[in-house]
Amino acid sequence: MDMQKLIARVQAILLAPKTEWPVIAAEPATTGSIYTQYLVWLAALPALAGLIDATIFGYSIPFAGTVRVGFATALQAAVVSYVVSLAGVFVFALIVNLLAPTFGAQKDSLAALKVVAYSATAGMVAGAGTLIPALGGLIALAGALYGIYLLYLGLPHTMKCPPEKAVAYTAVSILAAIVVSALFWGLLGRTLMGGMGSGLSGVLSRQAAEEAASADPASPLGKLEKWGQQMEAAGEKMKAAEKSGDAKAQAEALKNLVGAAAGAAGATTSLPPDRLKGFLPDALAGLPRASVSSQRTSAMGLQVSKGEASYRAADGTGPAMELEVTDLGGAQGIMMFAGWVGIEMERETGEGYEKTYRDGNRMVHEEWDRSRATGEFSVVVGERFIVRLRGEQLTMAQLKLAIGSLDLAGLEALKNEGATPG
Repeated sequence: MDMQKLIARVQAILLAPKTEWPVIAAEPATTGSIYTQYLVWLAALPALAGLIDATIFGYSIPFAGTVRVGFATALQAAVVSYVVSLAGVFVFALIVNLLAPTFGAQKDSLAALKVVAYSATAGMVAGAGTLIPALGGLIALAGALYGIYLLYLGLPHTMKCPPEKAVAYTAVSILAAIVVSALFWGLLGRTLMGGMGSGLSGVLSRQAAEEAASADPASPLGKLEKWGQQMEAAGEKMKAAEKSGDAKAQAEALKNLVGAAAGAAGATTSLPPDRLKGFLPDALAGLPRASVSSQRTSAMGLQVSKGEASYRAADGTGPAMELEVTDLGGAQGIMMFAGWVGIEMERETGEGYEKTYRDGNRMVHEEWDRSRATGEFSVVVGERFIVRLRGEQLTMAQLKLAIGSLDLAGLEALKNEGATPG
């Protein structure tokens, strides 16, 4: 991946869009190249920054101070926002292409993807604003508005829309996208975790630089290249389904696209709820299981399963623990990307500490509040499962021992289960 070329394109589309759009319209491209050489990088930045923002900086709530989101919850939100943003660009492109004849434009699915992908640049870059206190919302709004302006400028060049109809074409496309987005997020917000902040994140690790140079097929970068091929194949199936006019085929192709965006070679099924219960033991660290539940939710082909259990004495006194095992389905690709950029952090205060690090091939997060004797230990297993244990009246050492007693190896062995070829 030529990062200098990517940065040059970002600068050009933001600073000189009137001269850049003709270049974009004329250059050869494929669905795969647009995603792998551009979108995959920009979409990952705000998602990863949202993770950093939520876990390190936190959110200011009136009368409550600064509240930081748990690492596992923030990570889950980052993964979902990343997948949805990639799929969302494709869906918006379908809308733009579908509306083309209404405004005297030429239907062209690749041109529609171009105009949507590159006009989305402003909004993705503006995600950096979430890291600026008090101004984050305004910066994000400015990015969204500028993105609409970029779309307006790009439609005549990419979709061959008559300039006098570009305003109406842009407005109707945006309104249609808002309706679709509202319906989707209404479902996803109820089934997953609700909205999270986003922003712009930092610097590639030494590991990333080494792997970028080698591009070993077994390395995360090699897997990312394979991911791009899967996205291109899914895009071709989506294009064929659109030409067929078969609504059922289009829906199935869209599910496969989301699965490919999540890192699978097709639609991915998360583990059934009963399977997750098997990783919630009857007793943990000497405490009996007081309650247990599990569920699986789905939206646009993206499935998430979660199992939860609480552990405490029968009389409700003494130490207590809450265990969560979350299956993010086919999100291995995004989890791999998160590991590739080397997210690490450590923060120490008078009341406790918090740190995120790599332990072998697993991402680990731990935090401890000395004043309340409460803590949390989370580990990402198989770049797919998040195991989180929260405890009170226990030490961090006890939480780590409890996590270590779980069948993490058995869970990791299931990392490819449920993926079906696209």
